[in-house]
Amino acid sequence: MDKNELCKKIEQIYPEIGECGIDVNVSYDDDNARWKVHLKKDNKSLDHFLEPGDAELCIEGKQCVSLGIEIRQLKDNIGK
Repeated sequence: MDKNELCKKIEQIYPEIGECGIDVNVSYDDDNARWKVHLKKDNKSLDHFLEPGDAELCIEGKQCVSLGIEIRQLKDNIGK
């Protein structure tokens, strides 16, 4: 799995990221051995970490629930 594959899958599962102008960037955090998903819009940002097993489930389209909660939180904070 690479960061582009994970990023594209996140955008596919959560199309509202692009619709509401949220930028998403994915990188592997070697220090913590987890995937870092950075969400940003305007001056607000949020980092979410996916364990390798959770990232694989997300790629397979089986589960990305915790990331969805973070996306919703960022969208709610932007609207304030």
